[in-house]
Amino acid sequence: MNSSKSQAHYQDALNYFPGGVNSPVRAFRSVNGTPLFIDRGEGCHMIDVDGNRFIDLCCSWGPLILGHNPPSVKAAITEALEKGTSFGAPTAYGNKLAKLIIENNRFIDMIRFVNSGTEAVMSAVRLARGVTGKNKIIKFEGCYHGHVDHLLVKAGSGLATFGESSSAGVPEAFAKETIVLPLNDRVALKSAFEKYADDIAAIIIEPVPANNGLLLQDPSFLECLRLHCYQYESLLIFDEVISGFRVGFEGAAGHYGIQPDIITYGKIIGGGMPVGAYAASRAIMKHVSPDGPVYQAGTLSANPVAMAAGIAQIEACLQDGFYEGLEAKTKKLVESVNQFAEDKGYPVHLFTIASIFWIAFTKADSVRAASEIEAEKMSYFRTLHQEMLKQGVYLGPSGYEVGFISAAHQEEHISQIATAMQNALDVAFAN
Repeated sequence: MNSSKSQAHYQDALNYFPGGVNSPVRAFRSVNGTPLFIDRGEGCHMIDVDGNRFIDLCCSWGPLILGHNPPSVKAAITEALEKGTSFGAPTAYGNKLAKLIIENNRFIDMIRFVNSGTEAVMSAVRLARGVTGKNKIIKFEGCYHGHVDHLLVKAGSGLATFGESSSAGVPEAFAKETIVLPLNDRVALKSAFEKYADDIAAIIIEPVPANNGLLLQDPSFLECLRLHCYQYESLLIFDEVISGFRVGFEGAAGHYGIQPDIITYGKIIGGGMPVGAYAASRAIMKHVSPDGPVYQAGTLSANPVAMAAGIAQIEACLQDGFYEGLEAKTKKLVESVNQFAEDKGYPVHLFTIASIFWIAFTKADSVRAASEIEAEKMSYFRTLHQEMLKQGVYLGPSGYEVGFISAAHQEEHISQIATAMQNALDVAFAN
């Protein structure tokens, strides 16, 4: 595969950006490669600057649920652009998108649009503290909630432990307001509430943890979180930046039938444009400025271009059979590769929910915690990633990241992906 132009662009980019990129995983370091510079996207394909064509399983890390440059979204963006890009003022586009979401989601009454998933989470945590008058947040090892200071923490020692900063530039004082627990550990959860019950504002969790493998939780654990929040008058925040509008229109809340107090959403509601949102009951959202004392603002929030793109995408997601079709295609891929791996005796298992999948190098039938992922086996993923690129399939450049199927992937693409993955596994386990 010729990638000379991408390599030249990357060498140039090293002069301008830390690591040559504007988001760390794009540097391809975990797969020992050079970043591919993308020229354009068409349907389920991406084409790089060297003209290489790939079936895309990254989908801009999830939000391109209709595929690249879908005509309805493109038309909506073009129409909005003709009127202007940003006004710093309300537009009817925001009203229409909010109505589409709220009227089709029984778990929320009001919504506030922001510009990213990180901003949505930051705002949701502030709102939880403002509503409860408490300070501490419980999060879980293996869940990622954006680069918010007080959530960019890792576990210390003990069952119920204050977090430790996992990034330079995060004051330990911020980390001390976050309690980090293992996923799927009821004992640790109980201990944390017994020790800090009077000051726990909220639990935040990815109900479908999908930033450090696909760590599918037993629904009873999520129900346990709900019960603890009721008992101790804390709020439950579902971070659905990935799962929202992916595992179903109502996200994981609808999939599991669990009512969170606050839900955060990400770019999927903007058709690939920079968008995020947080939403809750009317009673909780009335605490947000200008109605209440919890301040949050943004000049580009609900900008017309993103809202117009979101309307087109959300309307498509509401079509009958949309999610069932995505899940059927994803299951076909997963079942094909899993059967192949089983027949060959390879320690590989693809986990899936709806149109999300993850390639795990294990024979276990469940992986529920980050500690269960064997880091040394990521060498297999590096080989797999390189071989699949050679066969024209693009995976996100990290074995800890999940893959996505879009509406643009057709049956023939699923078959091509399965064949490429099987061939790549043969190479990865050749030795």
